[in-house]
Amino acid sequence: MDNKVFLYGASGHAKVIIAILNENEIPINSIIDDNPKAETIFGIQVLNPSDFDFKNLKNTIISIGNNAVRKKLSNKVKTNFSKAIHPKAIICKTATIGDGTVVMAGAIVNTETKIGTHCIINTAAIIDHDCIIENFVHVSPSAALAGGVVVGEGSHIGINATIIQNITIGKWATVGAGSVVLKNVPDYAVVVGNPAKIIKYNSQNE
Repeated sequence: MDNKVFLYGASGHAKVIIAILNENEIPINSIIDDNPKAETIFGIQVLNPSDFDFKNLKNTIISIGNNAVRKKLSNKVKTNFSKAIHPKAIICKTATIGDGTVVMAGAIVNTETKIGTHCIINTAAIIDHDCIIENFVHVSPSAALAGGVVVGEGSHIGINATIIQNITIGKWATVGAGSVVLKNVPDYAVVVGNPAKIIKYNSQNE
């Protein structure tokens, strides 16, 4: 049991993590969900969290796409967290990746980049040299971050977004799909377009 991974969250994101773990030949014990809607996913049993003592668990990944929910669960579930990295992702040896983070197929993480805990680096995302990606961030498929970009806690970089070098994205901000970011983005801001402009602000109850 010690070598098997537990997933918390019976979601579509869980399916992708299962595929990554299968590619790495890492066994999965079970999937835990507060409100299970299915008994199994890909033949893996979905169970209620009341069945577990999380202090005795190891190798858990929060398999939920929502950044704020991942943060809440990471504070609630006191256990050891694992990471999942697809074998077809390219990770530079000098990059660091925190526990609970998932890196999907085709993603590239370049030299000296630091990725925090419980992040999602999605399919074919590019994160270039010397970037800092703080905890609970989601970088969506095919998003591209040039060198020296900083992304604050909980922010979401939309699919196919582009961020030029040395830009700072504040915490819990949202960069819309396909946006081109040419200047810093404040905390909680939602930006869209080319060039990206602020259209509103997210809730500050994170």
